[in-house]
Amino acid sequence: MESKIIMDSCVDFNDSAFSPAVEYQRIPFKIIIDGEEIVDHNLNTFLLIDKMKMSKHKMTTACPSPKDFLDAMDPAKANYIVTISSKLSGCHNSAVMAKKMAEEEGITENVYIFDSLSAASGEDLVVMKINELIARGLSPQDLVPIVRDYIANMTTYFILNSLDNLAKNGRISPTVALIGKMLKIVPIMGARDGEIELKEKVRGRKKAFARLVEIITSEVQDAGERIFAITHVHALEQAEKLKNAILDANLFKDVVIFEAGGLSSFYADNGGIVVSY
Repeated sequence: MESKIIMDSCVDFNDSAFSPAVEYQRIPFKIIIDGEEIVDHNLNTFLLIDKMKMSKHKMTTACPSPKDFLDAMDPAKANYIVTISSKLSGCHNSAVMAKKMAEEEGITENVYIFDSLSAASGEDLVVMKINELIARGLSPQDLVPIVRDYIANMTTYFILNSLDNLAKNGRISPTVALIGKMLKIVPIMGARDGEIELKEKVRGRKKAFARLVEIITSEVQDAGERIFAITHVHALEQAEKLKNAILDANLFKDVVIFEAGGLSSFYADNGGIVVSY
């Protein structure tokens, strides 16, 4: 049976990372800024960041509907759906509802849903893993448990260049964001069981990235065939420096860089870096 990978728009494309032999469909989120609904499809992220900076109000996102996922399913193929962490969005629930609708309406029973428990680079890695296993000819019955185990053992960290967006959206207080800016505090955040948590606070962006490399090298003893993924928001130079530092540590099979799309840019903000392995 042929395969199709369906994903939400927190997956950021890298043509060299995803095989053209597999069919992909990206289901967009909507980003809502000052009442304007922006569909996350081939967005100009520079304009998006400008809109975010100009807004004085809380900004939100709207996840794809169950019908969006249902319409993307191909009855003749094994449909693998990858979503952003269910702790961050209702997107996973939409996919689960779509699977139930497909089964009840007799459209297809060949639907397999993966909660990435991550975002951006983490979700990218899950798609890459599915792609790899499809290329190896694995059946859905063999592929699904391998991918679930891969997700369970995946780690995600991110470094933000600004706390303004978190404050604007109620994740932290405006006072904390202001103090952080004045003291040049850079938070190293992590994802545990799909939820965002503060790992460490470091003074200065350069020191923060050096500390991130230290954390990774202390946590990873033998990554085996694992790939290290980096998603950046208009920070290619920093992503390349981080890639070189990780390669120098000789821990991973490869390092892949992704340029953030709309939703990843919304979460990580300008200059943000998300890493997963």
